[in-house]
Amino acid sequence: MTIRYPRPLRPGDTIGVTAPSAGVAPPLHRRLHHAADVVRAKGYDVRVGETPFADGVVAGPAEVRAAELTAMLTDPAVRAVVPPWGGELATDLLGRLDWDALAADPTWLVGFSDVSTLQLPLTLRTGVATLHGQNLMDSPYDVPDGLLGWWDVASAPQQGEELVQRSPRRYRSSGWDDYENEPEVSTWTLDAEGSWLRLDGGDAEAPLDVRGRLIGGCLETVSLLAGTPYGDVRRFASEHAPEGLVVYLDILEWEALEVGRALWGMRHAGWFDAAHAVLLSRTPAPDSDGFTQHDAVRDALGDLGIPLLADVECGHVPPYLALVNGALARVQHAPAASTISQRLVP
Repeated sequence: MTIRYPRPLRPGDTIGVTAPSAGVAPPLHRRLHHAADVVRAKGYDVRVGETPFADGVVAGPAEVRAAELTAMLTDPAVRAVVPPWGGELATDLLGRLDWDALAADPTWLVGFSDVSTLQLPLTLRTGVATLHGQNLMDSPYDVPDGLLGWWDVASAPQQGEELVQRSPRRYRSSGWDDYENEPEVSTWTLDAEGSWLRLDGGDAEAPLDVRGRLIGGCLETVSLLAGTPYGDVRRFASEHAPEGLVVYLDILEWEALEVGRALWGMRHAGWFDAAHAVLLSRTPAPDSDGFTQHDAVRDALGDLGIPLLADVECGHVPPYLALVNGALARVQHAPAASTISQRLVP
């Protein structure tokens, strides 16, 4: 079975905005409207549903969120669905979605954080590619040199062209912008320097070059799918990835011991059996009494004999890579530069 990609976005296509997890509180609605206008300015029609305006832990009952998501992903006029942001409980939709129906005419599902709770099963169960990239509320930001916006990737030709991104080796050290008082803020403050780090014990000066199909998401949510029908990475690798995998994980807020336990659980469920490398995000999450985030990775994965790269731009710390679940990737890392190339090939 091969990977299937939604067709490239074209000017005039409709972008759907729905909230399968958290909605947007009223004080932040100006940011939501501004973000939609930014996407319109790129040449797309934008259709905002009702759920994004619902406040609370979740944007309404599960059946309402599932219905709006399904309606957008199965509407032939909607060519990408971009939630405002993630949240906490998108997992309550998993048993309410008709995965075959969602895959019949593939539509780009874009975003990160709790959105990956839905992206991962869609790719694993159906072979349809999904796009782990900026959420709608992040879309107004200027994309740093070397990176791509989700709209760049979703509109790219699919004849084997390489989509190359380069780590800017700068990141935001702390804090979030004040969308209530600055709804049109558009520039990341990348005030700290930092490159990818090897945690596998390999020669830090030696060039690294590895290939595989991308798969991953937010550790705090996708790790809980390991061992369920919604997180069967071992089966996906067998059916879709004879080239092997590059697994990427976004560590949001769990302390190091929680991260370690999660990685062990994923390992026991076969997540890394076909992995040629594991990429782990830069994270603001705390250590655990001297046991660091990097210690957790080394403890769980250090003896796999594959490259382990930390502080990659695949998490909640800006800026963000745009990564396609299912794409054929090449990861290159050296002291002078770190790049990831993707080809949207079956």
